[in-house]
Amino acid sequence: MSKTDEDTIMKFPCEFPIKVMGIASDDFDIIVTNIIKKHISNLSESAVKSRYSQEGNYVSVTVTIEAESRKQLDDIYFDLTEHKKVIMAL
Repeated sequence: MSKTDEDTIMKFPCEFPIKVMGIASDDFDIIVTNIIKKHISNLSESAVKSRYSQEGNYVSVTVTIEAESRKQLDDIYFDLTEHKKVIMAL
């Protein structure tokens, strides 16, 4: 698939939810938000939603962004998955 074909799968800009899972801690949502803010200029607090697992051991943070490009998303996912507290980013 050529680069042009990849870019047509998603139309940018678009609203895009990023879901990040990690071990439950008081600052996990702040860590996730700060990583994403390095790539997004205007992220509102209402864009961030957190949910703890039933046992309370894990937390998922969903951040809905206005994605500008595939490269921007790739860079966000790379930075998220490099952090030691992040188990998975979807």
